[in-house]
Amino acid sequence: MTDVTMADDVWADVEEGTEALLQDWQVNVGDSVAEGQTLVVAELVKTTHEIVAPVAGRIAEILVQSQDTFARGAVLARIEE
Repeated sequence: MTDVTMADDVWADVEEGTEALLQDWQVNVGDSVAEGQTLVVAELVKTTHEIVAPVAGRIAEILVQSQDTFARGAVLARIEE
């Protein structure tokens, strides 16, 4: 299983304790995805960021739901290769 997270560099200049808002997922559990495919968009400090699949595979689980907030390093979903 491969964890899907928001890239560390996106958080570089963000104050500790700030959370991002996860917008609507573009995939569902069980969907096949390609490496680099956009899975979801998140908003962090008024800027949107696409979160892409780090590997090709199948969405095994979604851990953060649409419209929920999450902290730096949070696992958003898992992909089964």
